[in-house]
Amino acid sequence: MLKQILLVGLGGGIGSMLRYLTSLLAQKFNPGPFPIGTFTANVLGCFLIGLLIGFLGQNLQAGQNLKLLFITGFCGGYTTFSAFALENVALFQSNNPWMALAYTLASILLGLLAVWSGMAIAK
Repeated sequence: MLKQILLVGLGGGIGSMLRYLTSLLAQKFNPGPFPIGTFTANVLGCFLIGLLIGFLGQNLQAGQNLKLLFITGFCGGYTTFSAFALENVALFQSNNPWMALAYTLASILLGLLAVWSGMAIAK
């Protein structure tokens, strides 16, 4: 059990650091009110989890440890749907309901498409 917890923690730590770097880089290129860092991390994370599920899910010998490290740990640390929810509330509170709606719809639709694409590529 300790090994599995450490794998999730290691993956989550790396994913969180990469998510922060993604946010900094994305914000550098688009400093406007749209939360581009979280949006980018969510779409990339959804695509990556689709790839990982596609590759690891098809290979039962890949093992639960790899799934814990990469899917639960890394992707869990990298994707940021809690920040997504908070930023939507902030957009509503700052009288940007249309941007909040666009952000929500684009995140969900592109996230679903990214997971599907990752799984299709992995086949």
